[in-house]
Amino acid sequence: MSAGLSDADQAVSPLVRKAAAWSWRLLVIVAAVFAALWLFKRLEVIFVPVLLATMVAALLLPAVDFIDRRGVPRGVAVALMLLSGFAVVGGILTFVVSQFVEGVPALAEQVGHSIEGVGNWLANGPLHVGHEQIQQVRESALEALRDNQEKLTSGALSTAGTLTEIVTGALLMFFTLIFLLHGGRNIFGFVTKIFPENVQPRVRDAGRAGFRSLIGYVRATFLVALVDAVGIGTGLAIMGIPLALPLASLVFLGAFIPLVGAVIAGFLAVIVALIAKGWIFALITLGLIIAVQQLEGHVLQPLVMGRAVSIHPLAVVLAIAAGGVSAGIVGALLAVPAVAFLNSATRVLLAEIPRPRRPRRRPGTKPSSTLFPTTSETPRRTRADLRDATGPGHSFRRRAASAARLPCGR
Repeated sequence: MSAGLSDADQAVSPLVRKAAAWSWRLLVIVAAVFAALWLFKRLEVIFVPVLLATMVAALLLPAVDFIDRRGVPRGVAVALMLLSGFAVVGGILTFVVSQFVEGVPALAEQVGHSIEGVGNWLANGPLHVGHEQIQQVRESALEALRDNQEKLTSGALSTAGTLTEIVTGALLMFFTLIFLLHGGRNIFGFVTKIFPENVQPRVRDAGRAGFRSLIGYVRATFLVALVDAVGIGTGLAIMGIPLALPLASLVFLGAFIPLVGAVIAGFLAVIVALIAKGWIFALITLGLIIAVQQLEGHVLQPLVMGRAVSIHPLAVVLAIAAGGVSAGIVGALLAVPAVAFLNSATRVLLAEIPRPRRPRRRPGTKPSSTLFPTTSETPRRTRADLRDATGPGHSFRRRAASAARLPCGR
């Protein structure tokens, strides 16, 4: 009979006992995960800006540290980077919006011609759809629009509420970004104090490793997105596709969602080329997007990402799917960076701690009871020893020892 087990426990098979032990532990873990997701969903207005600010901080922190090392005060370095970032982003957004406003009327006119052409094809083509049926479809669409006017009005009101949340989140993200760039390391050190003292160094090492992976991911993704946007935007501009710059901007933003974001944005560019220029230009645009994606997948991703972010493609797809289902576009955007951070941090937490080697004992000395000898256990050096170590022959002995080590060092 095993010690510590009652007769009732002994009557149960060991396999069943182990399965029960695993089951309740897994249930507790699943319950904790669901509780965390529920809390994230309830406080999404707070968590999302903080996470976005962390990603932007990972992109700007190396530049802030570089300016700080040159003797510039930390606050001035943060202000310079933020003002430079706002100037660049604001200029690009202004130019994109102006191009979009100029290109939309021509595209709308081309859409009208395309719809008229589709109607003529339906009436005179092999389907022989009558003009009365086409007119009936148009009237049904207008009637459905009038019937759903109240829903559209309520949707506009909810959009106003969403706009308020966006402004609030943007302000929270801005202030969080300032404090992360100025004193993020101190904040992280303070947060890790909630852990026991014996595991605090390991937790901090895990956090640093995860943040290094996050920096590598954000840098690589930014470069890949920039190359995608420049390549596709240049091709669209050369072909004379309307809204080339806004479409390139969408490709840039979509590239931050790996594997699917740039593809969806490129598909939208193909649709615009099809409406504006026809099948030939649509096929050329499709070929351009495929070529850029091949360049990204076979050259940029292995070269830029390197070993900074080593995540299996299946994990990327599952993370994007889970993030999109749970939190929409924002969840898909934050899923892969979160996986990259957790991957590196978990590796450090689960790594085995190497056992320290005990120092070799000199002949004739007593073994030390601790890893490092105390003052009483350290052999004292006499004046003769000090004179030998610092006397006239000391420099000669040091040069001779250096010369003896030189071939091994090289």
